[in-house]
Amino acid sequence: MRLALTGATGFVGRCFVPAAIRRGFEIVALTRDPAKTVRDCVETRRFSLEEKPNLSGCEAVVHLAGESLSGLWTAGRKRRVMDSRVLGTRRIAEAIAEMESPPEVLVSASAVGYYGDRGEAEVTERDGAGVGYLAEVCVAWEREANAVAAKCRVVHPRISAVLGRTGGMLPALRRVFRFGLGGRLGSGQQWMPWVHVDDLVALLLFAVENLEVRGPVNACAPWPVRNVEFTRELAKVLHRPAIFPVPGFMLRLLFRDFGRGMLASQRVLPAAALDQGFGFRFPEIVPALRDGVG
Repeated sequence: MRLALTGATGFVGRCFVPAAIRRGFEIVALTRDPAKTVRDCVETRRFSLEEKPNLSGCEAVVHLAGESLSGLWTAGRKRRVMDSRVLGTRRIAEAIAEMESPPEVLVSASAVGYYGDRGEAEVTERDGAGVGYLAEVCVAWEREANAVAAKCRVVHPRISAVLGRTGGMLPALRRVFRFGLGGRLGSGQQWMPWVHVDDLVALLLFAVENLEVRGPVNACAPWPVRNVEFTRELAKVLHRPAIFPVPGFMLRLLFRDFGRGMLASQRVLPAAALDQGFGFRFPEIVPALRDGVG
């Protein structure tokens, strides 16, 4: 099966490509620079926010590309985050809509930001959208992909914080903790959904291959943790103290909406994945952190 992939050079994409090849897929990388050869991919094709990609011959599409959420959320940055997700997904949907033989499945990334701040409540795919900027982005993002639900199966993996050695949140945290500057965020009582990159890649492939999987799928481990527990266990794994908490008001002051997002409590559970029989290699935080920091 030939599979078109956006975000092939990103952290998750770099992990996805070899795993998909081992499963027998041929990967066509959709990239802004089609002249650049993407490692292990059979072909590169142009993908931009201004034009529809060429998806001919592709039986599946996995769409992971989007502007990074890290950093200060200025008005311009927020616009780029929204446009990269909404317009990018729209171009893919437009291409699929025009195809006589469309792909069998579109796996279009979303995020647990869809749910907003939910406090202590357990959240599954049956729950509706929350409030706030990230929720608005995710609702618009998923709406674009759903435009082709009549043409092919559409899956929305709502991705949580990704743990891995070469990307995601751990490399930056590792540097902070190794200087002895680690600590909880705010009160530390907020729930953190997370997923190991190996499980995320396996779940993306599961969504491609399993005909019963459609709609939203929470891409998070079955055991979310509070921020204070995450901080404590990471400090233990790194053999470093975690004695410098970051006050919530400082996060909100310095990072505005991004800071509020870091303090949001999301006790998200992967009900859809578990119901379909998906098995997590890293369901608990300590083994995931040990593997993620090497």
